Amino acid sequence: MPNVNNGTITDMSATSLYLHAKGNVARLTIAQALAGANSTVIYATGAIIGNMLAPSHALATFPVSIFVVGMAVSSLPAGAIVQHWGRRAVFMIGAGCGVLSGLLAAWAIKLNSFCLFCLATFFGGVYAAVVLSFRFAAADCVPNEHRSRALSFVMAGGVFAGIIGPQLVTWTMGLWAPYPFAATFLAQAVVGVFSALLLRGVRLPKSPIQKPSGGRSITLILRQPRFITAVICAVVSYLLMNFLMTAAPFAMQMCGLSQASSNLGIQWHVIAMYAPSFFTGTLVARFGAQRVVTTGLILIGLSAITGLLGADVGHFWLTLILLGIGWNFGFVGASSVVLECHQPEESIRVQSLNDFIIFGTMVFGSFLSGSLLTIFGWKIVLWFSFIPLAAAGITLVLASRYSYLDT
Repeated sequence: MPNVNNGTITDMSATSLYLHAKGNVARLTIAQALAGANSTVIYATGAIIGNMLAPSHALATFPVSIFVVGMAVSSLPAGAIVQHWGRRAVFMIGAGCGVLSGLLAAWAIKLNSFCLFCLATFFGGVYAAVVLSFRFAAADCVPNEHRSRALSFVMAGGVFAGIIGPQLVTWTMGLWAPYPFAATFLAQAVVGVFSALLLRGVRLPKSPIQKPSGGRSITLILRQPRFITAVICAVVSYLLMNFLMTAAPFAMQMCGLSQASSNLGIQWHVIAMYAPSFFTGTLVARFGAQRVVTTGLILIGLSAITGLLGADVGHFWLTLILLGIGWNFGFVGASSVVLECHQPEESIRVQSLNDFIIFGTMVFGSFLSGSLLTIFGWKIVLWFSFIPLAAAGITLVLASRYSYLDT
C-alpha cells in the first residue's frame, strides 16, 4: 500500500505510481471542466450584472477586473501554502472560495449590492488562479517526457467548462424571476462542491522539499532568456484574451445582440480556448514551442482584425473563436517552456511567480479594457490589442535569432 500523507504519496512502486499518475490526470481534467465553469460564468455575466448594479455605466466591467485582481493576489500565497501543506490543501481552499463566490454573488444580486458582487468575483478570481495550477500539478506527477502532454490534457478539460458555464447561464438566468442570474451563481456554487469532491481523491507524489533557500535565487531564474521570453509570450496571450473577453459580452449588448447570443459566443470562445489542448502538447514536441507560440499570437492578431470588420453576431463569434485558439497555442506553448526553466526544488516558486506576473499584468488590461469600451467603443479596444502583439512579435524575433525557446 502506498503511504499517503496530506494528499501526497511518499512510497510507491513504479506500477502504482503510473496508475496513480493516470488517475490524478483524469481527476484534474474533470475538475478543470467543473471548476473552469466558474470563470466562464463570471466572464459571460460579470459586465452585464455590473451594469445592472453599478452606480455608473463606466464601472460595468469593474467586477470582472476585480476577478482578475483575485487571480493575481492569490498566486504567490497559493504557492507558499503548497510548499508547506501540499497542492491538495490549496485545491480545497480554492474550491471553498469558488463555492463562497457563487453564494455571495447570488446574495449580492438579491440585495442589489455592487460592492458585494465585486467581493464575490474577487473570491471567484482566487478560485480561478487555483484551477489554473491544475496544469502544473498534472505535469509534476508524470515522467519528464510526458509533462507537456499532461499539462495540455488537463487544460483540455476546459472544453467542457466552455459548455457547462454558458449553458448554466442560459438554463438558470431567469429561474429566480425577480433576481436575474442569481440562480446561475447558486448553481455555480453547487458545481464547485462537486469539483471539491473530485479533488479530494487526488494523490500526488511527494515533491522535493522547497525551502526559500533551496535551488537558485529568483533573480538568477528571472535572468534566463528562455524564461523571460516564455513569460512575455504567456503574458501577451493571456492579457489579450482577457482584454477582449472582458469587453466582448458587454460590447455585444451595446450592439443590440441578445444575451443568448452573448452566452453562445462565450461558449464557443472557451471551447476554442481548450479544445486544441488535446494536441497542443504533441505540436510543441513535434514543431517546437516557438512555432506554436508564434502561431498563437498570429491567430490573436487575426481575431482583432475580424472584430474590426464588423459588429454582427458572426463577427463577434469568429473573433472570440480565433482569440480562444490563439490563446491556447500562445499560453500552453509558453507554459511548456516554463516547465523546463526550473529544477524540481524550484518548481513551486517559479510556477507561482510565473502566474503572478501573468495575472498581475492582466489586472491592468482588464481595467483598461472596460474604460476603453465604455468611453471609446469596441473598435478602439480591438485596435489597442495590436500594441502588446507588437511587443511579443519583437520578443519572438529575438528568440528566433538566439534560439531561446527551443533549446
